[in-house]
Amino acid sequence: MIANYLRRHDGVITLAQARNAGMSEHAVRRRVRSGQWRRCGTGVYFADDRPYTAAARIRAAVWSRGHLAAASGLAAAWWLGLTKVDPRVVEVTVPRNSHGRAGPGVRLRRRDLCDDDVVEHRGLRVTAPALTALEAAARAGGPAIMDTALQRSGLRLAELQRAHLRNRGRHGAVAARRMLEAAAGGARSEAERRIVHLLRAADITGWKANYPVGKYVVDIAFPAARVAIEVDGWAFHSDPQAFQNDRNRQNKLSLNGWTVLRFTWLDITQHPDNVLAEIHAAISAR
Repeated sequence: MIANYLRRHDGVITLAQARNAGMSEHAVRRRVRSGQWRRCGTGVYFADDRPYTAAARIRAAVWSRGHLAAASGLAAAWWLGLTKVDPRVVEVTVPRNSHGRAGPGVRLRRRDLCDDDVVEHRGLRVTAPALTALEAAARAGGPAIMDTALQRSGLRLAELQRAHLRNRGRHGAVAARRMLEAAAGGARSEAERRIVHLLRAADITGWKANYPVGKYVVDIAFPAARVAIEVDGWAFHSDPQAFQNDRNRQNKLSLNGWTVLRFTWLDITQHPDNVLAEIHAAISAR
């Protein structure tokens, strides 16, 4: 029974769980003394006959902080599959009145979570997907995590907005609010403003904004080089008809001899150097 439990829970077990499985406290101490198990938190042990994986590290950090603790931030994003990069520091949210220090490799957030903002996933309490996406958005790579949440996890923008309102004042709330505003419809216009700023800062000339080409208006055009830059919003924000219209428009421009570059809000905000390099390459080639 203990072996099956350890296999299902990444090699991590609590003293209370061991007792429920029929093991005495003396037997637990004996395993620790023999080196079979090692203590990795208050009342939490790891069976040292297997790798200490990211899952084990996160589970141990949460279980060590009591039954009301929950993985949050990038740790929750990794646990829920919103990012493939496991966090160097495990963020754990605990009740506001809890005691104890974080310890190496752990960051504590003290606040009270409502029931709507906590889920149990693979036997571990974590912040719910909506709150996780919002909080991860304030960290490195956060915008991509929010994008992934909306594209692949079935989340809707309204759920993110409700979670944001329930958790005002949290760490990273301002950054998350800006992304929500962009996702709600302002991403494309904000991306256009940013790419214009990038072009000016890089002293790239010869371009015109909102340039007419036939029956279309190109977001940014280099008429002499016949290079058109089309700016998209967030990937999830386009409906199927808008997607098809954009592709028809791009095909028409290409048939008329224009090179079309497409950039998303994430491209421009997260990888501006790549955007400028592609623009340089396109206008130089013509």
